[in-house]
Amino acid sequence: MRSGWIKGSLLVFAVTAAVFYLSSIKREVKTSVEKIQRAHNNDSIRGQGILKRMDKMEVHINKLVNVLNKLEKWEPAAPQAMAEVKKERKVVRKLYPNSALFSKWGDELSEEEQKEAERLFQRYGYNAFLSDRLPLNREIPDTRPRRCAEKKYPEDLPTISVVLIYLDEALSVIKRAVRSIIDKTPARLLRDIVLVDDHSSNEDLKESLDEYINYIHEGHPGLVKKVRHSEQLGLTQARLSGWKAAEGDVVAILDVHIEVHVQWAEPLLARIKEDRTVILTPVFDNVRFYDLTVAPYTAAADAFDWALWCMYESFRPEWYDLKDETQPAKSPSIMGILVADRKFFGEIGSLDGGMKIYGGENVELGIRVWLCGGSIEVIPCSKIAHIERFRKPYLPDLSVTMKRNALRVAEVWLDEYKHNVNIAWNLPLENHGIDIGDVSERKKLRERLNCKPFKWYLDNVYPLLDPLKNLLGYGALINDLKPELCIDQGPIPGNTPIAYGCHYYGPQHCYYRTDGQLYIGGIKSHKYNSNRCLVDPGTGVDPGLYECKEAQQKKFHMLWDFKQNGPIQNRETKRCLEIAMGQNDYYTLVLQQCSGQKWKIQNLIKDN
Repeated sequence: MRSGWIKGSLLVFAVTAAVFYLSSIKREVKTSVEKIQRAHNNDSIRGQGILKRMDKMEVHINKLVNVLNKLEKWEPAAPQAMAEVKKERKVVRKLYPNSALFSKWGDELSEEEQKEAERLFQRYGYNAFLSDRLPLNREIPDTRPRRCAEKKYPEDLPTISVVLIYLDEALSVIKRAVRSIIDKTPARLLRDIVLVDDHSSNEDLKESLDEYINYIHEGHPGLVKKVRHSEQLGLTQARLSGWKAAEGDVVAILDVHIEVHVQWAEPLLARIKEDRTVILTPVFDNVRFYDLTVAPYTAAADAFDWALWCMYESFRPEWYDLKDETQPAKSPSIMGILVADRKFFGEIGSLDGGMKIYGGENVELGIRVWLCGGSIEVIPCSKIAHIERFRKPYLPDLSVTMKRNALRVAEVWLDEYKHNVNIAWNLPLENHGIDIGDVSERKKLRERLNCKPFKWYLDNVYPLLDPLKNLLGYGALINDLKPELCIDQGPIPGNTPIAYGCHYYGPQHCYYRTDGQLYIGGIKSHKYNSNRCLVDPGTGVDPGLYECKEAQQKKFHMLWDFKQNGPIQNRETKRCLEIAMGQNDYYTLVLQQCSGQKWKIQNLIKDN
């Protein structure tokens, strides 16, 4: 208790000293203000304002001193009082302990607030409850490379139209996107904002949004346009609708769940002013879905695998050799947010209107632009904060349309490499049964634009993409003794493949190469990645599964002979991969003297 009394006295002394110091500052400021008033009458109001604020500060600090004086006398009873406060504090039950929304947010919410927040989260895939309570003009951190702020841009830049596409988004998110664009884009450059509604069902995206647009028009007449689809047409069609409605020299096609950073538009417009044939993408920052804070992302190339799923990669070495992280960087593709000269975008074929719902349209655009006379660049000095949704709104399983769209892109643009898309999706090379729509117009477009072959793209734009030219077969490997069993990669982490009931998903995707290597559990699309090879360690009965580079270093026996409906035999040890009854009446994979068991691979490219 004695130590608590001493601490309290010291605190009172410190605050009292602050009051005395503040009073002395006030006297000095008052004298200075009087001098300023005599010299500059127009500054008198500002000076009086400073004094009034200091008066308020002094009142508040004096109140604090009085409270501390009371606490000093009350100190001996403090422990008991604190115990009473703890008894009175209500513990809020956590209603959704397994929800991704509440894993790092929401401890202070009441039960009713938790219910509302979770309901909105399930609806939108991000924290709309919090969004509704944030200012529309909130400040986000400037995450650009430091030297970007020092750059100067021409005054006579092209004008820009900003297209924002959406389907059932939170109204506050849409308002914040519009507000950030207006606040962060010079008025002379901002031609219009086009809102494209892909047939949302939310009632507040009708009348309430219209009211907000009317409010915007009070200060910016005609700035915001609204396009609404009478039925849901998907991302590609929504982007095309926005492009057609735009009137600026340059069009930026964005998701609506974004906020633009300071000076986001100028570096994009300056680059297109230099070269109208470049399609640009800003650098995303990640707005976390659970608390809407901004996590900075560094600039990276927008790339893809043979399934045409998007991914980030390092830039080409020559960009890093510049030692200037503000410079534009070449990229194989875009992520979906794009900025282009509006007329050039049409000249080169805009977007493929035959794409369905979601996926692949951005990769198609990237390949087409490179092959047909343009280029793709990432602009590090242009940053856009983008909410990474916990789930997408269009379909529960986006792979359905993604697969179909990828096959469509392959048929038009990938030439002799088109079967790599089938391999990536584990589809047969012929008669896969998926309708990709009519591609005749897109093939005519390719011919009209006099586009280069895809091999040129692999050689000059994306040499890191592995052409996968040395495969004999792919898919599940099935044993004839037990046709319901397939080779499976087994538990991960781990190095022991297993025999498991056939389900034909990724862990059971196998690939047999002309050189005798046998991959299990998938194949990588890029030369910088390492696949996992089936090996005979040389001892014991268990086969192994190791990264191929590691298997080579350890001198494992990793080359196999295999023909369709034949054994899988190691070339060096002559042992065969077979199944045998193990403990608990389960079949296991074993290496043993060949007994005549046969295997069949799901999709045969050619027999060796």
